[in-house]
Amino acid sequence: MSDEETTRIRVAVAADADEIARIHLASRAATMPYLPPARHDAAEVTWWIREVVLTRCRAWVAVRGTGIVGYAALDGDLLDQLYLRPDVRRQGVGTLLLDEVRRHSPDGLSLYVFQQNAEARAFYQRHGFVVVDSNNGDRNMENLPDLTLRWIPE
Repeated sequence: MSDEETTRIRVAVAADADEIARIHLASRAATMPYLPPARHDAAEVTWWIREVVLTRCRAWVAVRGTGIVGYAALDGDLLDQLYLRPDVRRQGVGTLLLDEVRRHSPDGLSLYVFQQNAEARAFYQRHGFVVVDSNNGDRNMENLPDLTLRWIPE
């Protein structure tokens, strides 16, 4: 792997908010076509990333060269966000971010995933997550059925 293909993980900072928001929006559009139309524009998502996600959560970005290609955010023991640029999916970036989050979650990790998101469900299952709860969608702004997944270290 060349230096340009090497992915490194670092702590996310407020200056990353614009790029993280672009990844968030692009990933959701590319991988979850069943989502209802977005309620928030790019500026609002950028504000939410900078002022809410990056202040409330511990967050990391995956970087290739000088560009961010993915991010993850941990809120307590909840994996609140894990999104990748659509063009870097299936290249190990998600696993690198998940491994970083798990290093900071010695007692285990939970997350929510839409029931329709078969690819994400399969990704987390490969990484040892199991379904512990299902919901009709009343706990997410999209109002779509979701699952709670849990990983507990051995």
